[in-house]
Amino acid sequence: MARPSKHDGVVYRRDGTQFWWMRYRDRSGKRRQEPTGTADWDEAQKRLRERLQARDEDILEIVRKGEHLTFAEWAEFFLENYSKPPMRMPKTHAANMRAMKHLKAAFGSRNLASVSADDVEIYLRRRLQQRVKWKTGSGVIEGDPLKPATVHQELRVLRRVLSVAVRKKLLASNPCSGVEFPVKVKGLFRPHYMSWSEQQRIESHAPQYLRNVIRIITETGLRIYKELTPMKIDQLDLANAVVWIPDSKTPSGIAEAPLTDLALAAFRDQMSIAGPGTYLFPSDENPSGHQITFKTTWAATLRRAKVPHFRIGSMYFTQTTEKP
Repeated sequence: MARPSKHDGVVYRRDGTQFWWMRYRDRSGKRRQEPTGTADWDEAQKRLRERLQARDEDILEIVRKGEHLTFAEWAEFFLENYSKPPMRMPKTHAANMRAMKHLKAAFGSRNLASVSADDVEIYLRRRLQQRVKWKTGSGVIEGDPLKPATVHQELRVLRRVLSVAVRKKLLASNPCSGVEFPVKVKGLFRPHYMSWSEQQRIESHAPQYLRNVIRIITETGLRIYKELTPMKIDQLDLANAVVWIPDSKTPSGIAEAPLTDLALAAFRDQMSIAGPGTYLFPSDENPSGHQITFKTTWAATLRRAKVPHFRIGSMYFTQTTEKP
């Protein structure tokens, strides 16, 4: 019969190394020995306590796997398998690549499991103090300080990267969940809930095709640049009051969408001005293509209507008693 152990684990010196080592038993009773990576006794004791806590919470193997993988290695794996189309849109992948350039510079050589919430907050504060840089023939020029929205985008990418690592059992938890962004951020995507009176005011200052866009989005909830602008006329079945969505951001979005009376009227009106082409919103610059953006017209319409600016893609409708 084996002797009972007096201690859960111990920290000890080993010949030929300056680092403290730790010895403990895992949940199966198997004895494990490994370096703590530090010559400080208090820090070594802390590492041992973390190991024992991970063992008791049954996440020891997750922690050990994350310690043998660098952030740069995981970032490359993420970009290749969870960022590129068709997993994500090309614009999303481009944004991930831009953010990852700075994240890898800060955390690339670190072990994945060693990135903490404090490390992330320090990174955010340092980035907020930096300035925009661009290269010219005469050297690097510094511009204005980075916008908080730009740094917040990097935080969102980092959160997504580490969330996948948690799901793949490389991390016990996501350190970004304990991070508070240091400053208030303007310009983030937020839904804008319009009253019927506000919608009417905007429509009264909008050109005909933009009025149709507003009606269709608020009545159907279609994504403007993914589902509405590339829409072809043959996707519409006005007799049965449905529209077919062949491509969407999510699999559940690929379906027939029912149309209200207001949406039907807007689609009919748009068809009357679309012309002989195949697209519902043809492009003025490319006769064989469709409209790419409404940003300029949208901003001008909001100015004329004296409505504070919000993104056209964030427009949702809140049904009120004002609506007929």
